[in-house]
Amino acid sequence: MKNTILFSDVHLKVSGGDPSTQESFRAFLRSIDPEKTERLICLGDLFDFWYEYQHALFAGYFDVLRMFAELNSAGVELHLICGNHDFWAGRMLEKVTGIHVHHEPVRMQFGEREALLMHGDGLNPRDYGYLFFKQIARNPVAIRLFRRVHPDTAMAIAQFMSRRSRTMTRAEKPAEGPEAHFVREHAHWLIQAGKAEIVLCGHAHAPVVEEIALPGKSGLYVNPGDWPNHRSYIVFADGKFNLRHFE
Repeated sequence: MKNTILFSDVHLKVSGGDPSTQESFRAFLRSIDPEKTERLICLGDLFDFWYEYQHALFAGYFDVLRMFAELNSAGVELHLICGNHDFWAGRMLEKVTGIHVHHEPVRMQFGEREALLMHGDGLNPRDYGYLFFKQIARNPVAIRLFRRVHPDTAMAIAQFMSRRSRTMTRAEKPAEGPEAHFVREHAHWLIQAGKAEIVLCGHAHAPVVEEIALPGKSGLYVNPGDWPNHRSYIVFADGKFNLRHFE
């Protein structure tokens, strides 16, 4: 049986950032063998910013988009669970690459078990700024209005907002930060409430495969971590989720 590969929070940029991060991710995509891989799933924030114009693509993403398209043509099923940096992904991305774009949490089979897949943003009740921004940014009117902004200007605005967001939410140790805490606690709640047996999340930037044992319940919380800090990903093979790091 073929494997499923999961990753999250690559935060691809069109400029700036650490060039080694982007190059290592391209090397990771090149290393994927379609003969052994059934599905490739991103649990959100593939891009640091993505917006869909009717007749334009951000040129800095072209190489990676082409690689996804080639994997899809070779028979690999592609999925993106939208995160807080790429929630405007849609038909254009699907058309160019073949990626199935999911704007809401989705359930998928892993062997004989069902898993709930989600990004994990918006779970921190004290992050008032982001919760307000999320409501505005996902408003259809706001999305249509933003299309009037030139792509170069749109990317400049997005890069400024992204830097500001990281400054406000940065934790010295992401695994011990508030976002990782709330994502993990939500996974525990979903399992305890009987809403999921396996919870797959991104957003936390903290790689983990955690067996959860609660009174009367048991389950699994899986997070691939991120690419800039950990180069980490998950391989589901032979009924198990295995955490790996790309060298």
